Amino acid sequence: MPIFGFLNINKPAGMTSHDVVAKVRRGLKVKKVGHAGTLDPMATGVLVVCLGSATRLSDYIMHGTKRYTARMHLGITTDTYDAEGAILEERNAASINREDVERTLAAFRGDIQQIPPMYSAIKQGGRKLYDLARAGQTVEREPRAVTITTLDILNWQPPQFTLDVECSAGTYIRSLAYDLGAALGVGAHLAGLTRTASGNFTLENAVELETLLTSQDWETNLISPKVALAGWPSIQLDDVSIAHIQHGREIEFPATYLPSPANPENILFAYTSDGTLLAILEQRANHLHPRKVFLPGD
Repeated sequence: MPIFGFLNINKPAGMTSHDVVAKVRRGLKVKKVGHAGTLDPMATGVLVVCLGSATRLSDYIMHGTKRYTARMHLGITTDTYDAEGAILEERNAASINREDVERTLAAFRGDIQQIPPMYSAIKQGGRKLYDLARAGQTVEREPRAVTITTLDILNWQPPQFTLDVECSAGTYIRSLAYDLGAALGVGAHLAGLTRTASGNFTLENAVELETLLTSQDWETNLISPKVALAGWPSIQLDDVSIAHIQHGREIEFPATYLPSPANPENILFAYTSDGTLLAILEQRANHLHPRKVFLPGD
């Protein structure tokens, strides 16, 4: 049976997400490996790795809410907005107390506009921003809508403090550090970051990379698409519908399904009776059209 699932790996510091993927590919001898949601080399924590046909599901896994423990350092700004960058400015932050930060955090909760950092993989004019930044160029970036649902101080040890951050996909914690520092008038950068959750994947359930690579039964860590995608609307298909979908044909839209504002495309994940993911379906008028089909042996 082909490998089809996800691994929840606690990414070590000092490795890129691509490094982890390469180690998994070589160590587990799996040809198709990808990841869902990049972590910077400095960061640790939940990195979702996709195996086999699950690489075709990475966009849907990345859609989920993220949670981080983020350590901010007041008084120092860097070009990358984190501890790995070159220092741009140092200012005395001794006057900033915990109450000042608490008051400032209020403006960053909820739906906000955030400008991505120059050192990011976002493309502008066909080039990644970090390539432009390394070439000494700074370009204007469009603000992006993000949502921060939780933003609380966990630990206060000035000039550093640690935040618990729950946010939408696409939120840059480095930009949050920079913007907080600017709002406080002393500057700041991200000194440390751990992703504690990504969608249904949590740090408590993550496996250490080296443990995974040295395990004789590593497949026990494999998480099925049905578990990983539990937050998405789904449907169980009968044998007739399965045959239609396998041949790329539409089926009737179920009258019992209620559209949700959180699912404007009316995407449904279609499973067989044993819980195997067969397809991603999208509504077209009164029918469900197969967007992606996962055939046995893929």
